[in-house]
Amino acid sequence: MEGIKNFLETTGVAGFFEAGGWKYLVMIAIACFLCYLAIVKKFEPLLLLPIAIGMLLTNLPGAEVFHEELFAGGHVNWNMFNHNDPNYITPGLIDILYLGVKLGVYPCLIFIGVGAMTDFGPLIANPKSLILGAAAQVGIFATVAGVMGVSALGQAFGAENIVFTLKEAASIGIIGGADGPTAIFTTSLLAPQLLGPIAVAAYSYMALVPVIQPPIMRLLTTKKERMIVMSNLRPVSKTQKILFPIVVTIVVALIVPSATALVGCLMFGNLLKESGVCERLAKTVQNELMNIVTVCLGISVGATATAATFLSWKTIIIVLMGVVAFGVATASGVLIAKLMNVFLPEGKKINPLIGSAGVSAVPMAARVSQKVGQEENPSNFLLMHAMGPNVAGVIGPGIAAGILIALLG
Repeated sequence: MEGIKNFLETTGVAGFFEAGGWKYLVMIAIACFLCYLAIVKKFEPLLLLPIAIGMLLTNLPGAEVFHEELFAGGHVNWNMFNHNDPNYITPGLIDILYLGVKLGVYPCLIFIGVGAMTDFGPLIANPKSLILGAAAQVGIFATVAGVMGVSALGQAFGAENIVFTLKEAASIGIIGGADGPTAIFTTSLLAPQLLGPIAVAAYSYMALVPVIQPPIMRLLTTKKERMIVMSNLRPVSKTQKILFPIVVTIVVALIVPSATALVGCLMFGNLLKESGVCERLAKTVQNELMNIVTVCLGISVGATATAATFLSWKTIIIVLMGVVAFGVATASGVLIAKLMNVFLPEGKKINPLIGSAGVSAVPMAARVSQKVGQEENPSNFLLMHAMGPNVAGVIGPGIAAGILIALLG
């Protein structure tokens, strides 16, 4: 009987009966719900499903696949990986995979693949699109201010469980860029303790772009504005497409050096495609490399969503501020487009709907602009025009992240 008792105490089931064991059950339920969203509803399944599985594995009592102690204090405790150290912990599978997140490797590799799949032609053909892509990043900084406002209220009323540091606020604000890898990269450097909730919120809201954006777009525009027809984009030469990533890398690196890793990898991937001399490499980074890194990134980020960190008031604030971030980013792009129209002559007006595509959800946000525009004017085709601010929105969060990391990192 003693042997049976000892065996039962070593099973994962015993963990559910310990103090706070109910939290494991809640996290397992959340992980299963995310699986449902990924498989049935197809909400960003390529990353949401690995995140859900990582969350499931880390919250199974006794699994020991991820140890938060190895990364306590926001940095890698290398001494605890050493067999000779008295505090040595046998690393689990996800502890090893998570090093790629903590060292900033996975997000940069994913950006190489994203760059190889991105066509900057619409942006080059219409440079004004860059302004719309930049305008959408207002959502990031507005959310940072909003989170600090919530923190101020928390301090005033003694609610310490909703008080955030400036670094944590910056990490939450990046959700507004609608760029998962950038959110993960920034959070892993500034607020690694919030990585799980922020990653889940970022990818969940990216999938909800077609739900969040249209009401805001209709509210801020008139029927006449939504019916504006834009002229065809000019052709873009091969030389321009090759020079663009090189020039952008140099300019960004000189102005915001801390953004070089993300933007440089993005532009490197794009140059592989546009140069025409690295077709095999371009296909590899778009497919094999992208798929492998996505699996490693998703499962390791999901594992950081432990019961202790995820089930808190801070997670609720993160989820709520994520909506604010997307809403402000969408509204900013639309309003700046309307402002630009004040100074543009007739025949050169911009359909304000394309301003909402300034977030980084490519090409989903551009398709939303096209859909809302065609509801008013079925003969209007805004997709290629919306792709300009949309691909500009890929660059924008990287630069915004670089600025925040330079100021706070």
